[in-house]
Amino acid sequence: METYQLANGLSIPVLGFGTWQAKGDDAYQAVLAALKAGYRHIDTAQIYGNEAELGRAIKEAGIPRQELFITTKIWNDKHSYDLAKESIQESLAKLGTDYLDLILIHWPNPVTLRENQAWEQANRDTWRAMEEMLAEGTTRAIGVSNFMIHHLESLLVTAKVKPMVNQVLLTPGCPQTELDAFCQEHNILLEAYSPFGTGKIFSNPGMQEMAGKYGKSVAQVALRWALQHGFLPLPKSLNPVNIAANLDVFDFELSADDMIDLDQIEASAYQSNPDERDF
Repeated sequence: METYQLANGLSIPVLGFGTWQAKGDDAYQAVLAALKAGYRHIDTAQIYGNEAELGRAIKEAGIPRQELFITTKIWNDKHSYDLAKESIQESLAKLGTDYLDLILIHWPNPVTLRENQAWEQANRDTWRAMEEMLAEGTTRAIGVSNFMIHHLESLLVTAKVKPMVNQVLLTPGCPQTELDAFCQEHNILLEAYSPFGTGKIFSNPGMQEMAGKYGKSVAQVALRWALQHGFLPLPKSLNPVNIAANLDVFDFELSADDMIDLDQIEASAYQSNPDERDF
């Protein structure tokens, strides 16, 4: 697996396995299949409710811990210095590991923290805890998720360590160009959750035509588009055949014109406005 290099020099596999909406035995079996297929980068979150199943699958797979890259995310009800630290200890126990490779703040501004922009100080307090966890080795990298430019700017006011990753929705038709430019300027790697547009991309005629042109699947074209942008896609599937096929994206390259067309294709999903969601 090829890797990117984060701002602190840490190597991260350029393609990871997403686990959003994977529950119970489905999550366990999917992660086992992913590890067997060759994935070494697994992405989860506290709110996904599957950390224990992932931990069980990782243990059973028997892959040396140092060969894995494991990410989890701090949920909205843990946005404080003390709660963030407590919640990560819980995640470590569920995942069955002594350290994480990446911790993210999952959401920039929970609805309970919007009055008087309380989310700004809450993020800064949470980030301070994460910086300490980074320094002590509880995690090897820290970052954020669903942060738009103004959320990042607010965090950077007090951050001693810049976020190394920002995980957002990126899919053909939704390249988030301005956010991408800002993150490149600050050496923040963009990870692409829902690289298939929450599944709707498969019925897109333009995507189907592009897949036929390259002799690849719609999923493989979408992942290749993300990689050529320098994004890190996190495809999720419960089907072992598709899980393996999503790794088969390193033997072809989309033309510059086709990349432009995919940037401008009718998007099947867009980044939701974090300032307006009801959680």
